Amino acid sequence: MSDPIAARPAPDRAGIRVICNDHSGRNSREAEAIDRAMKVLGPEAELCHVKGRDIAETARAAVRDGYGTVVAAGGDGTIMAVASALNGSDCALGVLPLGTFNFFARGYGIPEDPEGAAKVIAAGHSRSIDLGAVNGRLFLNNASIGVYPAILKERETVYRRWGRRRIAAHWSVLKTFWRFTRPLKVEIEVEGQRRRFRTPLVFAARSAFQLEHFGLQGADCIRQGGFAVFVAPDEGRMGLLSDAVRLAVKQMRLGEDFELICADRLVIHVKRRRQLVACDGEKFAMDGPLEFEMVRNAFRIIVPDTAGEAAA
Repeated sequence: MSDPIAARPAPDRAGIRVICNDHSGRNSREAEAIDRAMKVLGPEAELCHVKGRDIAETARAAVRDGYGTVVAAGGDGTIMAVASALNGSDCALGVLPLGTFNFFARGYGIPEDPEGAAKVIAAGHSRSIDLGAVNGRLFLNNASIGVYPAILKERETVYRRWGRRRIAAHWSVLKTFWRFTRPLKVEIEVEGQRRRFRTPLVFAARSAFQLEHFGLQGADCIRQGGFAVFVAPDEGRMGLLSDAVRLAVKQMRLGEDFELICADRLVIHVKRRRQLVACDGEKFAMDGPLEFEMVRNAFRIIVPDTAGEAAA
């Protein structure tokens, strides 16, 4: 069946719809940031507060209603939901970064302060970008299986108690690493060749900025239009804790702490029929095998004029 959005005539596009993830943890500081951004965007911008499950449909409705720009106000999970809805449309994506790390926005030079980000959106300079997808689901920065989805589950608990802080996010990593005892048995297939691994983590990256932030190799794989896939060795919980420390001090070692695979298409064969997959900080249960591929020219994103084509 054809996509009803893609099949209908494209309307004359104007106006800005801002979609804010109205999660339970939204605080007065975040609300103030959004208010300041809306003042910059002016009266042509419409603000929609929606629950996480309604973000994608609200973005699709903006496409149908003829908005020229749809803005994701939130973290990378919110941006991912909006971006997925805009895939294949002629709407531009604007970003108001309100997350913990904001790797996607920082990678494109988008300011983290609300007024600065809003000024970029108002200027309207855009460029087309490629995205990664796993089993058809788009992701912005990374997708992974293994210990990282467990980290996200623990992080939700920590955030509810201590708030959405970077130190809380780091603490959830340490707690999960200490408790993790079940590595995965996987086969990774690239260009018809399969390799077997016993590993706690397979991490497919699409953000060169994120890799460079942590001092990791693989940015060239991404700039060449593919994925940087990291496979961690099975070294038990102490090995995971050691890797966490090395990651924090930017001293991860290729060939010892991880193996790197560069590819623009790969398949991960897993033992379980259903596998929990983390995409940009959100968790999804997917049927195996897990097929990773690049989606070329997925949509246009509004970036600073100085970002140029080197942003990743």
